[in-house]
Amino acid sequence: MAQPSSRNRMALSLGALGIVYGDIGTSPLYALKEVFVHAHIPLTEHSILGVLSLVFWTLTIVVSLKYVYLILNNDNRGEGGLIAMMTLATQAVHDKPRIRHVLLLLGLFGTALFCGDGIITPAVSVLSAVEGLELISPHFHRYIIPITLVILLALFAAQRKGTAGIARFFGPVMLLWFVVLGILGISQIIHAPQVLRALNPLYALEFFTTYTTLGFLALGAVVLCVTGAEALYADLGHFGRTPIRIAWYGCAMPGLLLNYFGQGAYLMSTKPDQVGTPFFQIAPSWALVPLVCLATVATIIASQALITGAFSCIRQAIQLGFLPRMRIMHTSIYQTGQIYIPVVNWSLFAGIVVVVLFFKSSGNLAAAYGIAVTLQMLITTLMSFFVIRYGRRYPLWLCLAATIFFISIDLLYFSSNILKFTDGGWLPILVASLVSMIMLTWMHGKQSLNRARLLNAIQLPPFLDAIFANPPSRVEGTAVFMNNDLGTVPLSLLHNLKHNKVIHATNLFVYVDLHEIPWVGFNDRIELKPLGHDCWQVTLNYGFKNEVDIPEALKLLSGRGIDLDPLQTSYFFSRENIVSALGGLCHMMPWRKKLFATLYRNAEGAADFYNIPANRVIELGSKVEI
Repeated sequence: MAQPSSRNRMALSLGALGIVYGDIGTSPLYALKEVFVHAHIPLTEHSILGVLSLVFWTLTIVVSLKYVYLILNNDNRGEGGLIAMMTLATQAVHDKPRIRHVLLLLGLFGTALFCGDGIITPAVSVLSAVEGLELISPHFHRYIIPITLVILLALFAAQRKGTAGIARFFGPVMLLWFVVLGILGISQIIHAPQVLRALNPLYALEFFTTYTTLGFLALGAVVLCVTGAEALYADLGHFGRTPIRIAWYGCAMPGLLLNYFGQGAYLMSTKPDQVGTPFFQIAPSWALVPLVCLATVATIIASQALITGAFSCIRQAIQLGFLPRMRIMHTSIYQTGQIYIPVVNWSLFAGIVVVVLFFKSSGNLAAAYGIAVTLQMLITTLMSFFVIRYGRRYPLWLCLAATIFFISIDLLYFSSNILKFTDGGWLPILVASLVSMIMLTWMHGKQSLNRARLLNAIQLPPFLDAIFANPPSRVEGTAVFMNNDLGTVPLSLLHNLKHNKVIHATNLFVYVDLHEIPWVGFNDRIELKPLGHDCWQVTLNYGFKNEVDIPEALKLLSGRGIDLDPLQTSYFFSRENIVSALGGLCHMMPWRKKLFATLYRNAEGAADFYNIPANRVIELGSKVEI
C-alpha cells in the first residue's frame, strides 16, 4: 500500500482532530468539576496536585500507551472498532468453541454499550456546554434544558441530509478548540506554575494514602478525562495509524493537559464555595459568550462523530447477522461511509430526550458515562489478549504481563464507577442489556429459521437434473433466485414452477456470503459454478463494511460469458411468514419467539437492502414454524 504524502498525512491528521478527538476533546468541560464538586474532594493544594497527577497518568497510560500505541496495531485488514476486534478475537480461537462463544457475547455487549454511549455522549456534552450560560447570567438556568433539546433536535434532523458538506469544517473547528484549551490553560499556569509538580506520579500515590476512600471514589470522575478513547480505534480505517497518532501527540494531548493543569492552577487560588464550572471560570469575562458558543459547536461535533459511528456500527452488525435489516440511506455519492439509518437516528434522539429530562444536568449524567467508558475499556483489553496471543502468536509471558497491567487499571476505574450504579450507572447497563437481548434473539431466531429451512431442503443439482429430464416451458430473460442456503433449492423457484409452470432461459442462484472481515475486493467478489441447462450457482462475497449491491456485482459476470440485460432480468425472493409454535425447533421463551417474529416481519425488505430495483422484484411467500 502506498504511503500517504506529508501533505495528505497532515490533512488526515486535521480530519482526525474533528472526528476522532471530538468526544475526548470536550471532557475538560466536566471532568474536574465532577471530581471537586460532585465527588466532594477537599480543595487543598495536595489534593489538586494528586488529582492532576491522576489525570496526567491516566491520559498517558490509557490513551497514549494503550490505545494510541498498542491497540491501533491490532487492525482487521486496516479497520478498527469493537466489531473488528471481536471478529479478530473469535477467528483467533476458532478451534476453541466455548471461548469463541464467550468472546462473541462480550463483543455484542460492547457493541450494545456503544449504542448506550450514543445516548449519553450527546446529552452530557451539549448540556455541559450550554450550562456555561449560567455564568453569563443566572437567569439562563431555566432555559438550559430547552436550548439543549433544540440543539440536539436540529442535529438529529440534519442527519438525513448528510454531513459531507460540513464535515470539512470539523477539523479546523476542533483545531481552534484545542488551541483555545491550551491558551486558557497557559493563562492560569503562569500564575501558579507549581501545578506542574503533578507530573510526578508520587503525588497520585500520596493522594490515595491521604484520601483512601474518597480517592477511590474520585477515580470514577477522573476517568471522564478519557471518554471517547474507543473512537481512536473505531476510526482507524478512516484515517490510519500515523495521522491519528500525529493528531494526538501533536495537538489533542498537549491542549487537554494544558487545560486540565490550568483548571488546577485556578482551583489553587479559589475558595471551595466558589467552585462551579472551572472550565468556564478560567476564561476572562469578556470571552465567556464566544467560549460558550465555541464549546457548544465542539460538543455538537463530538455528538456528530458518535452518531456517525453508531450508524456505521449498526450497519456492520446487520451485515454480520446480529441485527435485522434496516433501511439504510446513502447521503453522499462520493463517500460510501456517509449513511443515515432513520430508525437508529430517531431512537437515539428519543433516548436522549428521556435522559436529558430525567437527569436534568451534566453532573447527574456523569455516573452513567463513567460505567459505559470503563466497561468498553475492559472488554477491549480482554479481547486484545486473545488477538495478540492466538492471532499474533506473541509469547505468553508478554501477553499476560501486558493484559494484567492494563486490566488492573481498567478494573480499578470500573470498580470505582460501579459504586455509582444507583446514581445513574444503571442507564448504560440497561440500554446495553436491551440491545444485546435484541441481538441474541435475532441470532438465535435466524439459526432456528435456518434449521427449519434445512429440514425440508432439496439439493439443487439433482433437482435441476430431474426438472430438465422433462422440462417445463422456457421463457426469455434471466431469473435471479436469491438463495438463503448454498446448494439448496430456493422456495421461490418451487413456487414459481408450481404456479407459473415456466422456467427462464437463464437462471442464476445467488447466495450472498458475508465474511468476518471488513472488505472484500472486486477480484474476490464473485464465484461462479455451472450447473448445466443454462443454470449457474453464484456466490457473492462481501465484508462487513462493503455495501451489498447485487445488480452491480452481477455485472462482473459479463467477463465470464454471461451478459445480463437489466430490462430482461427478474429477481425472485422467498418471503417467510414466521409463526411461533409450541416446542418447535427454537428453544427460546415464547415472548422471545414473538419478538423475533416481530423483528423479522418489520425488517427492511431484502430487495431494498440489496439495492435491487423494485420493478424487477418478485416475492413469493411461505409459512415457517419455529
